[in-house]
Amino acid sequence: MSAGLSIHHDQAGHQFETVVDGHRAYLAYMDLGKQTLDIYRTFVPNALRGQGIAAALTEQALEYAESMGYTVIPSCSYVERYLERRHRHPAKH
Repeated sequence: MSAGLSIHHDQAGHQFETVVDGHRAYLAYMDLGKQTLDIYRTFVPNALRGQGIAAALTEQALEYAESMGYTVIPSCSYVERYLERRHRHPAKH
């Protein structure tokens, strides 16, 4: 998976983003207030697909939401499927 991936949280722009080999991938969200984030888009260019970048962006966004006590609305179908998989197979600590 994307070991050593540098993900930047652009809070003003409401995005988590990374640039790999000159290609930008990002996850975009809206802060709906009342401690709720609506994650509505993930985008990974074709050149970067299959490397776990969308999963890394999603995980970072979910960790941020959890640390802030936010509820997440997964409007993005990728994030919705990611949450379903994670719920079905919780990580073992």
